[in-house]
Amino acid sequence: MSNKTYHHAVQIYYEDTDHSGVVYHPNFLKYFERAREHVIDSQVLNKLWNEQGIGFAVYKANMIFQDGVEFAEVCDIRTHFEIEGKYKTVWRQEVWRPNAVRPAVIGDIEMVCLDKNKQLQPLPLAIINLLYKV
Repeated sequence: MSNKTYHHAVQIYYEDTDHSGVVYHPNFLKYFERAREHVIDSQVLNKLWNEQGIGFAVYKANMIFQDGVEFAEVCDIRTHFEIEGKYKTVWRQEVWRPNAVRPAVIGDIEMVCLDKNKQLQPLPLAIINLLYKV
């Protein structure tokens, strides 16, 4: 995994929670997606899709829930990445509650690079360079 930790703050809104005021578990995938997008940059991703027809899709997601995250908290999404092979990136992402001693949620997300026909494509050199530069 990358040595650098990327941070992305997420405000927990009432709409993110279930009836008990705890974040509904699928919402963590949205938080992870937003944090990854901040690492790469949405403009870069948009340009890659529109000009080269290349995008990314979740291939595999594994999440461990260790603590509930509650309404009105501002959590820190901590992200690390690794390029694994020609087509795939692996992202370790953690949700940290304020003043926590361990992450509330841990996600290991594997992403593959695809074209508009949903065929595997090698990771673009521009993305590889960008990831290792940031």
